[in-house]
Amino acid sequence: MSKKVLLVDDEKTLVKALTFNLEKEGYQVIPAFDGEEALQLVETENPDLIILDLMLPGVDGFEVCRRVRKSLDIPIIMLTAKGDDIDKILGLELGADDYITKPFNPRELLARVKAIFRRTESQGTSLKNLIKIQDLQIDLYQHKVRVKENEVDLTSKEFALLNILASNPGRVFPREQLLEQIWGYNYYGDARTVDVHIRHLREKLESDPSNPRYILTVWGTGYKFREGR
Repeated sequence: MSKKVLLVDDEKTLVKALTFNLEKEGYQVIPAFDGEEALQLVETENPDLIILDLMLPGVDGFEVCRRVRKSLDIPIIMLTAKGDDIDKILGLELGADDYITKPFNPRELLARVKAIFRRTESQGTSLKNLIKIQDLQIDLYQHKVRVKENEVDLTSKEFALLNILASNPGRVFPREQLLEQIWGYNYYGDARTVDVHIRHLREKLESDPSNPRYILTVWGTGYKFREGR
């Protein structure tokens, strides 16, 4: 799915030119021409990045940035026609990730957009690949599990089962679904196979397997991984 960029500037000629360049790179561009419109589109469109001019009619770029940062962590690149360092400093203090001074080469802006997406994707991947809850740490990328800093040896099926559950905390997985996802459609065992692997996981991960903290039983249905970190 293409990244969604909210482009906010009251210079319609510039918006048109930047839209052309961004769309050519595969981004989906949502234009806005004033601060109020930008704030509305942030709510309705949920953009992945905001390119935000400082000098907007009505609600200016500083106020837009301040309001966005109160509740959201969307990357923001600020555009300014001024050479005054105080504007750049204020923008960064309000939470902008980068700035670029007009006039600028569209290629420079594209390079900064790509750099921000590379950085956020890398951070997102790292966070998604590492699950921590109480004494348990699961590294989904390296296939490593630790309990109180002690590495735990799991079989491939045990790790696959833990991966599915821990990656979807709070979601209830029926035994049949887990059997199908991990052992496959052609497996001739029954749902008790899942129960056996859950028991082995609890014995390896839990200080009291009879009173589990991580993998919880949903009676009559299956299992879920506890919510919260």
